[in-house]
Amino acid sequence: MARRLRFNGTGSGGGSCPAIHEDLDSGEVIVHGPRLTDPEAIAQLQHLDEDEIPIVVPRNTLIDFGPTDRDTKPRILDPDTFARLFENFQHSAWHLEMRRGYAVDEATGTYAQFVRGETPTWDMDSPWARTISAKTQDGAYVGRVRIVDNPPTKGQRYLLAHAEHNDELGEEVRNMWREDAKRVNLPDEDFWIFDSHIVALCIFDEADILTGAELITEPARVNQYNRLRDVAMHYATPYRDFVARMPAKE
Repeated sequence: MARRLRFNGTGSGGGSCPAIHEDLDSGEVIVHGPRLTDPEAIAQLQHLDEDEIPIVVPRNTLIDFGPTDRDTKPRILDPDTFARLFENFQHSAWHLEMRRGYAVDEATGTYAQFVRGETPTWDMDSPWARTISAKTQDGAYVGRVRIVDNPPTKGQRYLLAHAEHNDELGEEVRNMWREDAKRVNLPDEDFWIFDSHIVALCIFDEADILTGAELITEPARVNQYNRLRDVAMHYATPYRDFVARMPAKE
């Protein structure tokens, strides 16, 4: 189906380019203008895919003819698109884990080993392990705060053991009791923050299966999640200390 485009305007003064059009159905903005060709400038661009072309647009053109209203519909990423965020972040990825269990954990062989009372044999060559260890070895920060019920669920006890594997990959893992999380007003939300400016709010079904993630990039909302990260990190306990202080099982 052909796009229905509306010409918003041009900053050239001559009716040519650069110019801005808007898709009347999707709300997407299409910009065309002079191509950026300087190799040194192109080398500074982040996330430029092979099929993308950088163009130069005067700031006033965007201000004068770009849309001024924000799309209020949530932007939902499917699980595969969400997974690619872990490949593309530059300096930090951080996770608040609020759930009592994750279906992705229960499907693993290490979870079965843990349930049988065996010591899990962690796979350092899994796709996740290769991706995260490469990031941390390159200097990126990966961390998480895991919320734990009292008493912990089976899934939470598995993750307390799994923290050793996270640590091997270069992650920082902390824990907090759920009552303490409520006391400091952490929301009942499971989310990742990438590079302090992208939030992925995880969406699960009733079977604890990840079905997608809401992408949040509005600066005011992102700042709220960054504040929640700071609160969680301040009150949470490094996982080894947390495990050492846990009451013995009766």
